Amino acid sequence: MKTNSLLKALLFSLAAGLILLSCTGEKSVDIQKAMAGPKEFVGSETCKACHLEHYDSWKMTLHSRMLIDVQQDPHAIAADMNPELIRADLEKIKDKLKVPVENIFIPSPAEVVYVIGTQWKQRYIVEKEGTLFVAPVQYNIASRRWVNYYEDAWDRRDWLVRCGGCHATGVDLEKKTFSEPAIGCEACHGPGSQHTALPRTALFEKRDTITNPAKLTAGVAVQICGSCHTRGNSKHPDYKEAGWPVGYRPGMVLEPIYESSYDKADMRRLYPDYASRSHHQQYIDWIQSEHAKQGVTCTSCHSVHRLGIAPTRFQTKEAGSSQCLSCHTLVNPNRAHGIHSFANCIGCHMPRIASTAEPNDIRSHTFNARPPMKTLENPSLPNSCQICHYHKNESVEEMQRKFEILTQLPKPQGQMIPPVSMDTLRPKGNSN
Repeated sequence: MKTNSLLKALLFSLAAGLILLSCTGEKSVDIQKAMAGPKEFVGSETCKACHLEHYDSWKMTLHSRMLIDVQQDPHAIAADMNPELIRADLEKIKDKLKVPVENIFIPSPAEVVYVIGTQWKQRYIVEKEGTLFVAPVQYNIASRRWVNYYEDAWDRRDWLVRCGGCHATGVDLEKKTFSEPAIGCEACHGPGSQHTALPRTALFEKRDTITNPAKLTAGVAVQICGSCHTRGNSKHPDYKEAGWPVGYRPGMVLEPIYESSYDKADMRRLYPDYASRSHHQQYIDWIQSEHAKQGVTCTSCHSVHRLGIAPTRFQTKEAGSSQCLSCHTLVNPNRAHGIHSFANCIGCHMPRIASTAEPNDIRSHTFNARPPMKTLENPSLPNSCQICHYHKNESVEEMQRKFEILTQLPKPQGQMIPPVSMDTLRPKGNSN
């Protein structure tokens, strides 16, 4: 009786396995041969077939919109590219220009191949004799004004070499190509050709063909973000003018192949205390922070992709200062923390002192609060207080005076307690 039951169970399992195999539609694959070939980029649309929920979440991020093909989406152009409007804005800043306003090249919408950016600013890529260049005009979305961008040298700056590796995925500088006009799945997970070639049944081999940042050591995983959220130059002998780490793949370390602005003390991009002046330098800030020392990394606060729609504009796991308070739950409401009652951590610890489209429009990532005394010590250093619109025109000396008063600990109240004699503590009648 038991033998018959066991036989039926085995037959049922075999039939179920055959049905499952037929439903997957997977063909027999030579695993060793598939893994022996070169790793090539296949694009995020291929990843979508198996990782749909993560794909959908990624599509909600700015990474997926970093570079947009205007031929596929002509509505991606965020501004009215009327030459008269553009030149009128440029006329307002003509004293800063290296080329007369009337001589600056302004592309027509038909000439734009790709646009970069959808939130703070937008730049326009045009093609000239097979090479991609960023046009010399930029639209700042928040202020709705046109400004210049390398107006004297734009057609000598090969965009793919200088910038392409952090705006597109799978850049090949020798072929002058890229696999995907976005920061796609493979920008963080590595080329996926072997991964997609293997059947799902080759579970362990399949896992070995792709990089999962969550399974890397924290110091290596954070460099995936750092490979683009930094500034500097490639050490590649043929592409030293590249502003991105040519040859980098997720899981590698940056130092052997890249020299950052922080490493070479490029003070055009840094304040005297080495905090960042410019955008996409969050990694440079972070490596100086207490967070870095304590193992708090980018993904401790930010979700690159998550199941469902991300709850915040900047992909932080909580909104605003709630993200800070998810760890810093024992902040005492005294000294500097007693000045503001509304728990605005990021207002002081992440002041808007770096610039992307307009001056001081993105936040510092050193997480250091900057009191007025920092500006008094060095006038070129901004402070957290003056970044707030309420105090922007206030005297730094007066703000520091108020800061010192407000951050004093209160004096103890009451009478002095006299010291207690040991004799008073001994029980009466005890002679020892």
